[in-house]
Amino acid sequence: MQRIPLFGLGIATVMVLSLEPVVLAEGQFLTNGLLPSVPVPVDNPQTDAKIRLGKQLYFDTRLSADNTISCATCHIPKTGWANNSPTDTGIKGQVGGRNSGSIINSAYMRVQFWDGRAASLEEQALGPIHNPIEMGETLENVISKLNAIPGYLEQFRTVFGTDVTTEGIGKAIASFERTIIAGPSPYDLYLQGQKDALSPAALRGLRIFNGKGHCSPCHSGPSFSDQSYHNLGVGMDKANPDLGREAVSKDPKDRGRFKTPTLRNTAQTPPYLHDGSEASLRDVVELYNRGGVPNPSLDALVFPLHLTESEKADLVVFMEALTGPVPEVAVPDLPKNAGENGGGQ
Repeated sequence: MQRIPLFGLGIATVMVLSLEPVVLAEGQFLTNGLLPSVPVPVDNPQTDAKIRLGKQLYFDTRLSADNTISCATCHIPKTGWANNSPTDTGIKGQVGGRNSGSIINSAYMRVQFWDGRAASLEEQALGPIHNPIEMGETLENVISKLNAIPGYLEQFRTVFGTDVTTEGIGKAIASFERTIIAGPSPYDLYLQGQKDALSPAALRGLRIFNGKGHCSPCHSGPSFSDQSYHNLGVGMDKANPDLGREAVSKDPKDRGRFKTPTLRNTAQTPPYLHDGSEASLRDVVELYNRGGVPNPSLDALVFPLHLTESEKADLVVFMEALTGPVPEVAVPDLPKNAGENGGGQ
């Protein structure tokens, strides 16, 4: 994996109008600096043809068992490449147990899904296809379907030199997803020297984020995620709670722990948390302010914050300032089935 060190500007403080310095997270945590270049696996380099193929696959409902669900059904461009429902709905109206999350900047995450069960975007891209609640198809059937579509078969042979394969599907979709990257946010512009890019409220929120709000220990680094797992207690008071990371690691210490999501563009993707149980960023702040939900596995980094109402509001304003522009993507024309207008694209 080709990566660039994630220390962004590598600075400890940024002066605000020559007054009180805004302290950025550092030390044992990575600085909340600028995003580096998008990391790309050496065995799956980006090419225009591969990205084009991946874009078509991303929007194609034929990857599902009943031809009704695509990647874009749950990760919708118009809603921050996420889903504004608490949890996803798959084939036959089946409702899942977790929030879809956004694919914006997902290329920067070392592992995928709330429980980290996928080690790469390539692996993640295949997961929903054979998930019985989501797309409900088998990879074997998908390969058979796509090989029978002349436009796809031709593209796979051009891009990968093979007929349609599981590996090729994953690589193509992942390549497309690596293009869904947020541009500079007001926070980034501020770091680059545009001192009026952040409002006074956002600057106050930044101080709270790195101070009293105790956000930076987990939401660290350019992605505002430590890429680790934490138990906030959410859902742990249910009769059959979602075990989170424990279901993958089989380690009881991981009970109820879920991956720290990025905060970049998070204002575009309500509702929040792994189960979509918090409707707004303000609601999430209230949860943290209460110290999460008490349970035997509650993370040591989660405790009551005693924020004032104005501090809560400023913290939300700062998180909103982490929103950058995202490329607009139109639904592409998809290859036609064999026999439809000659079977072309």
